[in-house]
Amino acid sequence: MARNPYRRYEVTEYQKEALKFLQPPEDITVSEWADKYRVLDAKTSAMPGPWRTEHTPYLKGIMDEFNNYETEEIIYVKPTQVGGTECLQNMVGYIVQQDPAPTMIVYPTEMLAKSVSENRLQPMFKASPELRKRFDENSQLLELQFDGMYLTLAGSNSPSSLASKAIRFLFLDEVDKYPGASKKEADPISLAKERTKTFHNRKIFITSTPTLKTGHIWKAMEDADIEKHYFVPCPHCGEYIELKWKQIHFPKEEGMSHADRAEFATYVCQECGCVITDQDKPEMLRKGEWRTVKENTKFVRKVAFWMNTLYSPFVRFSEIVKEFLDSKDDPEKLQNFVNSWLAEPWEDTKLKTNADLVMERQTEYEEMIVPEWAKLLTAGVDVQENCLYWSIRAWGNYLTSQNIAHGQAFSFQEIERLMNLEYQMPDSTPLVVALALIDSGNDADTVYDFCANNSEWALPCKGSSNPMLSHYKLSKVNKSDSKAYGMNLVLIDTGKYKDMIAGRMQKKNGSGSWMVYQGCDREYAEQVTAEHKVNVKMGNGKVKQEWQQKTSHADNHYLDCEVYAATAADILGVRTLHLNEIQENEQQKQQETPQYTPEEHWISQNEGSWV
Repeated sequence: MARNPYRRYEVTEYQKEALKFLQPPEDITVSEWADKYRVLDAKTSAMPGPWRTEHTPYLKGIMDEFNNYETEEIIYVKPTQVGGTECLQNMVGYIVQQDPAPTMIVYPTEMLAKSVSENRLQPMFKASPELRKRFDENSQLLELQFDGMYLTLAGSNSPSSLASKAIRFLFLDEVDKYPGASKKEADPISLAKERTKTFHNRKIFITSTPTLKTGHIWKAMEDADIEKHYFVPCPHCGEYIELKWKQIHFPKEEGMSHADRAEFATYVCQECGCVITDQDKPEMLRKGEWRTVKENTKFVRKVAFWMNTLYSPFVRFSEIVKEFLDSKDDPEKLQNFVNSWLAEPWEDTKLKTNADLVMERQTEYEEMIVPEWAKLLTAGVDVQENCLYWSIRAWGNYLTSQNIAHGQAFSFQEIERLMNLEYQMPDSTPLVVALALIDSGNDADTVYDFCANNSEWALPCKGSSNPMLSHYKLSKVNKSDSKAYGMNLVLIDTGKYKDMIAGRMQKKNGSGSWMVYQGCDREYAEQVTAEHKVNVKMGNGKVKQEWQQKTSHADNHYLDCEVYAATAADILGVRTLHLNEIQENEQQKQQETPQYTPEEHWISQNEGSWV
């Protein structure tokens, strides 16, 4: 009998448990892991029980991009309530069980991080058996411990917590709510990304509902190597289409309530024109696929995904229309609809300006030529440390205006010469600047002295730090040692005039329009549109709209000049110029019409009796 060369030993339970740690991780994707191991807790989910990717099939492509070893950064631009948070948590659960490594999640504030830890993440780890076995329930609230790894939770408002540890997996949630960079620290996103530099196989997941085009998430999407949108097949023609808001149709009959109009909402296929209803959506989503709509390079490291609420299986088309109808007349509500439902950046279209729009406002008049309809010239001067920006604008009836000249001066003597020149109409009729407002915020003493010496056409001005009831008001220079002591100082609500300029800029050239001369330079056009109006959250939680520079380093000097020139026109009564013309016409008619007298009536009655 041959001897068995292999001896058989009984394997104990503790040895079996120890051998499990030597097993390689399962060869599964994040979505497969979630379907197999993730359990939704009744405390945090409307659909408790085993996770099912088929309920939100569009999340599959986003989650599985995490398993693409070539992808370093995933950007997810989303509306609210479409499963973005669950997508993030599935990736975290996958890391804990399949690929343990130092991980960090950054939330807008540290308080929110604590709340999510207690109410979302820990319940998830305890509800899923495989995660519960690896989770140390004695962990601190902002540092959760697992077998072979830790998970740090941080607030973007705490720079020290972002710069303390090396991290392989980084998750940045709701980045558009992060505070801006301070003078002492870099912005929180850059600080957090610095923590991943030591790992060649790092992964960064960035997600947020967008706010503005200048917000973190929209800029991240624009900088991505490729951008993907979700396409679904039309149930009628079979063509793959992208669900777009403009394809939602609903009745516009007067007398119908918003709710009634919304109930008849349908989606019209942009390919075949057939009607798509809510009942068609689940099957369309199941057969949908992510397709690249923009590609910046063949070497893909950053992948962006974008979608809107039309794809949500939990929201009917009628609910989206109802939200729009209830929001469309309120700028604050409309911004929320655009951001949170359409997942698009907000722009106040009524006050949207750009350089191209300015260039479209060029007239047939060349520089220095005053249009024949003009009745007065005003100017604005913005004082900088090394130069003075100036602009001269012609004004006519109904606030019709045109810039006739602008530029940079390097001394107040040059400003004095420019403001005293005669600017001619095509028929050689001359006009001079009737009033110029000069910014006194930078070098007040020099401006005051200059205005005192040129008081017949110059006044100092200053932007008001708070909104005013009127567009402007007249104060007094109260520096007793100044030549201008007692002189009028014009305080300006600059926001009101920027509203006026932006609104007039939208009007096509003609009566009431805001125009520029033929051959206007691009630099001027860029500067007068360097700001946009955005919603700003105040410390008390309220939201107000204010004008801000589109980028932190944008020059807006010519915009300030135009604000001062418009204020000067107001001081001179530009809004009633047309009334003066009407009054003159009436007086002329009265002079031309023969005056009626009682004697004439008596003569006409007795004309036949005259012998």
